[in-house]
Amino acid sequence: MLELTGVSVGYGRTAVVHDVDLVVPAGGAAAVMGHNGAGKTTLLRAAVGLLPVAGGTIRLDGEDVTRMRPHQRVRRGLGYVPQGQLSFPQLTTLENLQLVADGRAHGARLVDEVLDTFPALAGLLTRKAGLLSGGQRQQLAIARTLLTQPRMLILDEPTEGIQPNVVAEIERVIAALTERGDLSVLLVEQHVGFALRVTDHYYVLESGRVTSRGRGGADAVDAVRAAMAV
Repeated sequence: MLELTGVSVGYGRTAVVHDVDLVVPAGGAAAVMGHNGAGKTTLLRAAVGLLPVAGGTIRLDGEDVTRMRPHQRVRRGLGYVPQGQLSFPQLTTLENLQLVADGRAHGARLVDEVLDTFPALAGLLTRKAGLLSGGQRQQLAIARTLLTQPRMLILDEPTEGIQPNVVAEIERVIAALTERGDLSVLLVEQHVGFALRVTDHYYVLESGRVTSRGRGGADAVDAVRAAMAV
């Protein structure tokens, strides 16, 4: 579904990501892990088109999207939830959702579907997003992106600064979405246990290079922690 081949990315003359190969198969899930400054977010920003690549190729569902703008990738099924639980703070939860749903075919039905996915939001529809907790805002951010009906969902640090009960809820949602078989997931995550529970494959970045890769699952926790300890 998403394939990065020999991707290198930087800021000006400063190289940050070097010759990365990464694959997220259709209906699969992969995690990118590593310490702060390893290049994880830079890699995601390149995947969604927010940063140009210095080298390499990015393919989405077999199509070369390396030079496409972000909105063109969105139209082809890419959804991106950036780090930071972003929302429109002066708008209510429902208004945040309607901004994306309005103008889409069956927009009202799509809103109902994401509220079924995140039932906690159903009781917060009239509350301004700026008054939500960090975990509630993160659920709202993911719900907004799901309204675009992506086939490839990219999440940057979805559990950062979030209370454990909401982390468990997000884990449940990611597992349910990938089990459907029509959605692939790529996430950057510091929480090793969480990342490996919800993904099939992992990649460890160190100084912008992939230093370890393998299959996900609980059995991979020790291998990933050892790779990150180097």
